[in-house]
Amino acid sequence: MFDKPEILSVASALMGHAEKRQGIVAENIANADTPGFRARDIADFSEVFEIAGDEMKRTRPGHLGSGKDAPLWAGTAGSSGSSPNGNSVSLETEMVKAAEVRREHDLALAVYGKSLAILRASLGRS
Repeated sequence: MFDKPEILSVASALMGHAEKRQGIVAENIANADTPGFRARDIADFSEVFEIAGDEMKRTRPGHLGSGKDAPLWAGTAGSSGSSPNGNSVSLETEMVKAAEVRREHDLALAVYGKSLAILRASLGRS
């Protein structure tokens, strides 16, 4: 009868995506001096959410494109050039990614917290 509200599911998915991406960024930074290491990343949350959005209702053909061809956690190689030892990790790029991950995580926490506050208020609790 009482299912988890969709907004909480989206916030939880965003938090999981941020967690996974933070792990990959940390791995890239840890291997910044490893010869031959290739930097990795995952698809943006907006792409992952489009792929995972099975429960959305289609109102007409062509509405909400399928997007089922791409894997959910698609790893992509770093686009920057490699150093003389074959390593493709750019610490500056990884710092920018880490800031993006922090922003995603903070957004998920804010949405989750506000949603719970709205639910509490609707139940008459402060």
